Amino acid sequence: MQKLVFSGLILLVVLFTTELRVASAGWLQAHATFYGGSDASGTMGGACGYGNLNTDGYGIKTAALSTALFNDGKSCGGCYQIVCDANQVPQWCLKGTSITITATNFCPPNYALPSDNGGWCNPPRPHFDMSQPAFEMIAKYKAGIVPIFYRKVGCKRSGGIRFTINGKDYFQLVLISNVGGAGDISLVWIKGSKMSNWESMSRNWGSNWQSLSYLNGQSLSFRVQLSNGKTLTANDLAPSNWRFGQSFISKVQL
Repeated sequence: MQKLVFSGLILLVVLFTTELRVASAGWLQAHATFYGGSDASGTMGGACGYGNLNTDGYGIKTAALSTALFNDGKSCGGCYQIVCDANQVPQWCLKGTSITITATNFCPPNYALPSDNGGWCNPPRPHFDMSQPAFEMIAKYKAGIVPIFYRKVGCKRSGGIRFTINGKDYFQLVLISNVGGAGDISLVWIKGSKMSNWESMSRNWGSNWQSLSYLNGQSLSFRVQLSNGKTLTANDLAPSNWRFGQSFISKVQL
């Protein structure tokens, strides 16, 4: 009997130490729900502009962010580590688990009762509407919504950064995806082979950046700066015979 009591005390100390470590390591509190179906097919596309999340390098470990986190699209591509708060809802959390997700969508405000997903995405709530498979890696499906701890972390990607060029004539709309490191982009520049200087691009929406120069017939280079200030350059990525609708994968990555 004494042995069982002693073992129980050790378990309590371990659980308390784990909770204390999470609470003291720069973690923040929020809530998480899920959407998109058991195969995450309903998460494809979204407010960041990514198309097929599998080909764009993000897979099923994704989430739509509430207004407080989405930051008008500036958070697109960023990665967050999420842990279910088992101290509050031990019956719903999968203890000892965590997941790193990528921000790929926006969870819009819906001024309804905060008992539904839309209500939880109302400002100023920090909220993650995760893909269902991602949610079920940290919590039980029946929970529906759980309190969580989260923190911003670096992104790990395979292959190079992907640039997809859309638009027409004097309008280039470039979708930038599969970005490692900080993941979220703060500045982008473009340079045609006939240009002497780099031209600053502006964010159109999500992870789509625009240029209003006529760049047809020129090879294109891109420079990207992430939210942590790190910058990389993909020189002569698109050949001079590039066409709208094409994607090009760089040899550079963070």
